[in-house]
Amino acid sequence: MSIAEVIDLPLTRQPLVPPRPPRAPDNMTAFGRMRTMRVNPIQTWGNRAYEEDIIQGRFVGRSSFILNTPDTIKHVLVDNYENYTRTAAGIRVLRPILGNGVLIAEGRAWKHQRRTLAPAFTPRAVNMLIPHMTGAIDETLAKLKAASNAPVDLREVMQRMTLEIAGRTMFSFGMGQHGATLRDYVMEYGERLARPHLLDLLLPLNWPSPQDFQRARFRKRWTKFVGQLMAERRAAGKKDGAPPRDLFDLMGEARDPETGQAFNEEQLGDEVATMILAGHETTATALFWSLYLLALDPAVQEQVAVEAREAVAKGGLDLDRLKFTRAVLDETMRLYPPAFLIARAAAGPDVIAGRPVRQNDVILISPWLLHRHEKLWQDPNAFIPSRFMAPSPPPDRFAYLPFGVGPRICIGAHFALVEATLALAQIIGAFRVTLLDKAPVMPVGVVTTQPDRSPMFAISPR
Repeated sequence: MSIAEVIDLPLTRQPLVPPRPPRAPDNMTAFGRMRTMRVNPIQTWGNRAYEEDIIQGRFVGRSSFILNTPDTIKHVLVDNYENYTRTAAGIRVLRPILGNGVLIAEGRAWKHQRRTLAPAFTPRAVNMLIPHMTGAIDETLAKLKAASNAPVDLREVMQRMTLEIAGRTMFSFGMGQHGATLRDYVMEYGERLARPHLLDLLLPLNWPSPQDFQRARFRKRWTKFVGQLMAERRAAGKKDGAPPRDLFDLMGEARDPETGQAFNEEQLGDEVATMILAGHETTATALFWSLYLLALDPAVQEQVAVEAREAVAKGGLDLDRLKFTRAVLDETMRLYPPAFLIARAAAGPDVIAGRPVRQNDVILISPWLLHRHEKLWQDPNAFIPSRFMAPSPPPDRFAYLPFGVGPRICIGAHFALVEATLALAQIIGAFRVTLLDKAPVMPVGVVTTQPDRSPMFAISPR
């Protein structure tokens, strides 16, 4: 049976509705909300947040607005985006590990970085990096095959694989020597320093919170480690006149098209850290959730496997023929968006949907809420990849934000989608994936939408 025949089969069963956290009670107190936020921010939202267009409230002494309509989101993230900056809490959490990289820079600094980096992430540049991706994916498949009779932690496997891809595409060398150290840094920061405390929310950015002192110590060690990686890559050298072979070459040679300015050493280090961390962690998480959903839905998993077999071309996979695999990823990122929350602070007064916004008011746009909103999606909590395929109409571009939208949309979105599509197709094409642990896995908001634990899987060769 071909993939076209599989997809065209009539739907004779109810679609999968994966486990999700309980919603907050309508009468939750401010103290209860703050306490829940420390554990899992996703559980601070009640039914209203999934049903209403705008929810206005108070947040640490300021007005807050949760926006759930495409028009208001377009206004904040596109039409008047320069008036909305990252919140102090967001900067506190991200700057120690990402520095002043493109993800959190503002104003002229951000524009310089964005213009300078753009050529390194065009489809043509990403195509140059595909051999680095496929090499790491092939090695992962070989390791999985060798361990196919034992329980497997696929979350850890995906983290290792995407970290290897990040290292190879950035530096042209594997992360075998440095991977454990890098993972230790990521785990340390995520577990100890990435969750904002009350004082992180209350204090102005120029007043350090107790957590900030710990973050500063972490940053000193972290930047030294990134510098060591860059020094090792430089020692490997590059032949004169040879074309760029990795992102480090592309970023080192990049120049701002308007000013001709290159990145200095500190800026380059921040961009390297941003690309490695933001790239490998979000892609690993998206792949984990995709595998989890496919294990829960064997019929959809079989559709991916059939498509993967049919997409083989010249020893590799033809990306253009992996349309259903891509739809599975799109639907996974709808249900488990890489970034569950976009928080902005108003730099000046504004009006949103007739409501006055004052300076320092907080604007919240939550892909978690938006992607499950009752007014924007049919069966919003169900796993239905076909909603991202013809003849279904494409979602409104301001109702589906896995990579953000507007001028600050994730610069590595195409890179991540190519990597994840190839990896998912190859894994499911090679193995049948089942869950050994039947207890539900719950999403937790910690910068990204993480699973609350790592279930064990069984894999068997097809």
